[in-house]
Amino acid sequence: MAATPTRQLRETFGDDIILYDEEQESVVYRIVSELILGDQGYAMLEKAKPGKEDEPEIYRVTRKDDGELELETIEDDDEWENVSELFDELTFPADEQL
Repeated sequence: MAATPTRQLRETFGDDIILYDEEQESVVYRIVSELILGDQGYAMLEKAKPGKEDEPEIYRVTRKDDGELELETIEDDDEWENVSELFDELTFPADEQL
């Protein structure tokens, strides 16, 4: 199944989105990339002010009953690995010559 790039989060929230960490502190993230795999959406986000140890994070994008978009943490390791590889392929296509 092929992944399709999308812009649903960016069209709804703009380039940045605010999430809350474990201490309920707001953290600004930049939307790096979005894709749809089958009927499921995914987003790659990175902190607007990343630290040395920070890496992009991948979330599942769902739609609540009222139609509002929501981000969910991907708990399944296989799903996360599959989606991570798809984002890599979209970011660094295999046909690019080094």
